[in-house]
Amino acid sequence: MKKVGIVMGSDSDLPIVSKAVDTLRAFGVPFEVHVYSAHRTPAEAAEFARGAEANGFGVLIAAAGMAAHLAGAIAAQTTLPVIGIPCQSNTLDGIDALLSTVQMPSGIPVATVAINGATNAALLSVEILALTEPTLAAKLKEKRVKDHEAVIEKDRAIADRL
Repeated sequence: MKKVGIVMGSDSDLPIVSKAVDTLRAFGVPFEVHVYSAHRTPAEAAEFARGAEANGFGVLIAAAGMAAHLAGAIAAQTTLPVIGIPCQSNTLDGIDALLSTVQMPSGIPVATVAINGATNAALLSVEILALTEPTLAAKLKEKRVKDHEAVIEKDRAIADRL
């Protein structure tokens, strides 16, 4: 199975990225996590992205806040799917990162999830890998059924309580 590469612009993004890690672990998807900055370590970020496909990766996730150029910098160096996680900052509550991540020029796409949306970034990665991994596709379907059942149970609990 191909791996998911997770790159964060700073180790301060780890509390957000850990949700993606937990989700990938739950699905049994192999992954690596790295800290590379689009601004402070651009050569290392580019080298990682350029070699990702040859190193067994199928999807890359890039988490960054503020200017949030990391996902675009990664996407510019590979044709693998790149998913950006805009991380919330103290200044503009993550709106700056969201706009930086989602406003990519034509020709260099980055799929973008919600601010701090690491779980969805991991799930989207699993969906992409599931296109060629039937066991992952089955696990995704099973998760959807369980999620459905959990909501129905909450509905029953509320109805009983009220």
